[in-house]
Amino acid sequence: MKALVAIKRVLDYNVKARPNDQGTAVELANCKMSMNPFCEIAVEEAIRLKAKKAIDEIIVVSIGNEKSTEQLRSALALGADRAMLIQTDAKLSSLAVAKVLKQIAQKEGAQMVFLGKQSIDSDNNQTGQMLAALMDCAQFTFASEVNVNGDSVEVTREVDTGLETLKGGFPCVITTDLRLNEPRFAKLPDIMKAKKKPLDKTMLNEYEVSEASAVEILEVMAPSKRTAGVKVADVDELINKLKNEAKVIA
Repeated sequence: MKALVAIKRVLDYNVKARPNDQGTAVELANCKMSMNPFCEIAVEEAIRLKAKKAIDEIIVVSIGNEKSTEQLRSALALGADRAMLIQTDAKLSSLAVAKVLKQIAQKEGAQMVFLGKQSIDSDNNQTGQMLAALMDCAQFTFASEVNVNGDSVEVTREVDTGLETLKGGFPCVITTDLRLNEPRFAKLPDIMKAKKKPLDKTMLNEYEVSEASAVEILEVMAPSKRTAGVKVADVDELINKLKNEAKVIA
């Protein structure tokens, strides 16, 4: 069984994001870029399932410019078998990404598709759900545990009231949550071996997907700075400030 894992190149989560001088986007020049943390979890889960013999081959795919090969090589070093880069300089909508992934999943015959539940740059949390709808297959979002049993998969997911366990068949789309696993670090020998693993590159126009986005970013700005807190001597003073200064109680 093949597993397709989608990964995305994003600003490293340790870097403090700031708007560019024009206020039109986040400044990325000379900033460290990494694999989206939720995508790392997706890669790790596929690797663990392969170790359990539930998966035979892991294919990682990314949509972006040539620099995305860095993140694909990282995934290969972690344990993925093959990589695919769909080259484009455009920033695609979630729907466009889902349409590309659908075509790749069908072409490769992937029975399981893993995605991070969201990317830390746009935070849309849409692609996995859209992909499952386009493929007309089972979807398991916010997965915190995945178990493959023969011709079915059982997924425990986090919901507002606790945990929910779902069971379904293949093909399926799974979006990964933080508590699913702890991604491993690549070892130096594996990093060297990853350079010899296949990495195919194709252009976006081969997939007949529109680069146009229905969303327009009007302005990007840094969050306002929090004002300093104050100490109160007693409950009466606290109530007075909440009522007369903050005006959050009547």
